[in-house]
Amino acid sequence: MRINPPLRIACVYVLVAAVWIWCSDRAIGLLVHDAGLLMTLQTLKGWFFVLVTGVMLYWMIRYDLHSLERSHERLRAGHEQALGVLVAAMDARHRETGHHSERVARMASELARLDGIKGRALDALRLGALLHDIGKLALPDAILTKPGPLDEGELALMREHPRIGYELLQQVDFLRVSSDVPYSHHERWDGSGYPQGLRGEEIPLAARIFSVIDVWDALITERVYKVAWPEDRVLAYLRDVAGSQLDPRLVKLFLDNYAALKQRLERSEGLPQPAA
Repeated sequence: MRINPPLRIACVYVLVAAVWIWCSDRAIGLLVHDAGLLMTLQTLKGWFFVLVTGVMLYWMIRYDLHSLERSHERLRAGHEQALGVLVAAMDARHRETGHHSERVARMASELARLDGIKGRALDALRLGALLHDIGKLALPDAILTKPGPLDEGELALMREHPRIGYELLQQVDFLRVSSDVPYSHHERWDGSGYPQGLRGEEIPLAARIFSVIDVWDALITERVYKVAWPEDRVLAYLRDVAGSQLDPRLVKLFLDNYAALKQRLERSEGLPQPAA
């Protein structure tokens, strides 16, 4: 039977303390008979015990914390593998090209790093980007794969997917902090987006970063309803919509570092190839 770490530490501490007190008291009692010297040695013995057990407790707690961290990393890796399978199936259902969700998640993470985002905020953005279209799981294939423009009713239904995605992520504890991208990546800088009609910096930063990448990827890759655009046309479009659809500061950051961003992703599978 495996003893849980706190109980194990307490048992070891009590055992070591009992053995030390019993043995040391008898040793000092046999060797020292002067009352003053005996008191001094008992004080030194007590401080020595505190020092040794303090070091021992530090080592044991540190060991258990490292074990917990390793278990947490394994659990997190398992979660991400499961999410990867879900996202791959989602992309296949949507007929997206070349690992679309993984690609935009990597690119958005790189742009976020350039903007100074790191740590847990970066992890939340990456998972949100990976699951940005999870709300589309509730939509029928006839809408998702329609090879032409959507009619008014279909468009209204399609615009429900950010809200559905947000509600899905709110049901999973470790994904709640990642819901900004799925919920707000269709908001527009000028306030004309959906589902909430947010404007400017009311839109969460993670969603604003991702929106730049999502528009770039949507244009530079072939979809069921369009051909891929040439790269120069895509970049020109991003410049044109900076300040209306997209955050102008983030568009500038993306364009200023475009060559470097592409280079960082060249080793990754699924980097979209622009049209000639």
